[in-house]
Amino acid sequence: MKYSLTKKKPEKKLLITLKRRAGRGNLGRITVRHKGGGVKKQYRLIDFGEEKINIPAKVVALEYDPYRTAFIAFLEYEDGDKRYQLAPNNIKVGDKVICAEKAEIKLGNRMKLKNIPVGVMVYNIELVPGKGGKLVRSAGTATKVLAQEGKYTHLEMPSKEIRMVPQDCYATVGAVSHPEWRYEIIGKAGRSRLKGIRPTVRGSAMNPCDHPHGGGEGKTPIGLKYPKTPWGKHALGVKTRKKRWTDKYIIQRRKKKN
Repeated sequence: MKYSLTKKKPEKKLLITLKRRAGRGNLGRITVRHKGGGVKKQYRLIDFGEEKINIPAKVVALEYDPYRTAFIAFLEYEDGDKRYQLAPNNIKVGDKVICAEKAEIKLGNRMKLKNIPVGVMVYNIELVPGKGGKLVRSAGTATKVLAQEGKYTHLEMPSKEIRMVPQDCYATVGAVSHPEWRYEIIGKAGRSRLKGIRPTVRGSAMNPCDHPHGGGEGKTPIGLKYPKTPWGKHALGVKTRKKRWTDKYIIQRRKKKN
């Protein structure tokens, strides 16, 4: 869908400036490579939780957010408060939405999972009641409600992983806006630099002192049984997911890519 974003300046009260870290951790060392530069941008304060329960709101504008792939909706509530929220796909300026424990199954409405019928697509899902949406927030993603069982709702994630989430957690009806984001062509190196992405160099193009794949004449094979990271660890076929307390809620793991 082609969006017509509203031509208005962002709401000043909902803007903050984040300190630039350029891939560096708390010790000042680079922990994530290929980050740096980029144009100046301000962070939009998004309401991911249920701060405005049982108060209807009207979509005043649809806006671009430089910190995320999805578009955001600027809402004006009946009590006069104004907030940003993740915009669902196909929502329009002038639409009414509400966050309530039980509401109409309508695009953009937010309610508890136990009140959402099986087969409905949802996004911005809580993991712990009252902690705000944590799952399914990137552009074009959505989760299907598969079943209601006991105190839990079974959800099929975008990765096809099936997991249980407490029924008292809130979720928003619909799918996240801007699904065509993944098909956009950057077009030139300069646009990547403006996004804060620095060049990525192949390990095989480096010297042996810089990467395990480095050295040799021309396009030489890496000369190893398996590819390695710059620090000598396995780079393919190794499980990287650590055991977490939420693992017990996973019914079916995501399918492996061929």
